[in-house]
Amino acid sequence: MNLKAHQPDSLPAPGPSALAQSEALVAEIRARLDEAGGWLPFDRYMERALYAPGLGYYSGGARKFGLRGDDGSDFVTAPELSPLFAATLARPVAEALQASGTRDVMEFGAGTGKLAAGLLNALDALSASGVEFDSYSIVDLSGELRERQRETIAAAAPALLAKVRWLDALPERFEGVVIGNEVLDAMPVRLFAHTGGIWHERGVVWRDGAFAFDDRPVQAASDLALLAEIDTTGAAGEDYVTETHEAASAFTRTICTMLARGAILLIDYGFPRHEYYHGQRAQGTLMCHYRHRAHGDPFLYPGLQDITAHVEFTGIAEAGVETGADLLGFTSQARFLLNAGITEALGEIDPADTARFLPAANAVQKLLSEAEMGELFKVIAFSRGLDDTLQAFSSGDRSHTL
Repeated sequence: MNLKAHQPDSLPAPGPSALAQSEALVAEIRARLDEAGGWLPFDRYMERALYAPGLGYYSGGARKFGLRGDDGSDFVTAPELSPLFAATLARPVAEALQASGTRDVMEFGAGTGKLAAGLLNALDALSASGVEFDSYSIVDLSGELRERQRETIAAAAPALLAKVRWLDALPERFEGVVIGNEVLDAMPVRLFAHTGGIWHERGVVWRDGAFAFDDRPVQAASDLALLAEIDTTGAAGEDYVTETHEAASAFTRTICTMLARGAILLIDYGFPRHEYYHGQRAQGTLMCHYRHRAHGDPFLYPGLQDITAHVEFTGIAEAGVETGADLLGFTSQARFLLNAGITEALGEIDPADTARFLPAANAVQKLLSEAEMGELFKVIAFSRGLDDTLQAFSSGDRSHTL
């Protein structure tokens, strides 16, 4: 098997043990290919590349989160950038707990545990104003990440570790606040290409010693009906590639069905449908992250790199509302954090203490700037049993764009 077939010269090569893990995953996916007759739809490849037990990117042991490529990580998330992200997010979480009369928090995909530790400490600090919570549940498929989360929380919030539990399965019913930061973008997507005047589903084959794309004409009436709504008129020539998000929609339906009372806050990068499927977005949004470098090859070192796609938020909104949940709000990350008081939280740091203030201010600028995370990232929320919206959606709500 030729793992180097896709390696750009600008990207560092993994070490021997990482290569061995990737080779084992390649063999596992090839077995799935053989079982399927030599062709897999891309979402099945992506699911194995990210989540195959013990071998996939999120279920294996590779480091994922960090600030620089030379520390072995691949990307950075908002909680890693600044503790003020968690401190600010705690305010709408606390508001939702109080408004719904609930006392439990659940986080999906908790990464290194920095968001959990920050939220635990911030919620505990808010107890003086009447905020109380009984438990903080974490749902994460990675045993390696679970252990890192436990270590992070034990170091940063030792008195609150007893409130934390890790779940192997979802409860049928949950009352409280559910949080998912950069969870939807890691859900497997299907790929479709409009070429020669017809739609094809893009799948994966094994060719010349490596994985490769292979397109097949779409025949299912349900797929054709969905794809007929996509505007390809602005594409260069007739070529147009895009994704559909069945897994993310199914996840949203599951957690909104699970929610009996409380709120769900999902934070991720993406667009409403009319922007997502714009004719000029002709190459889709699929992207891979390896050592803090973004590229477009999902077959590079399977299991050792992240594979993501931007979120199509209209479909997420529809999936949640279909369960009977209320759409609580939809806005940019910048507007959400500003409404929730991130500048006030920054103002609590003495500007004269430049060693603390300047890094904090730079991180907040990245969280809020349109050129960084502020506009690309959005927050969508659902609720049951809340009579009103949250302060974080009090201005700049974009629900009407969905």
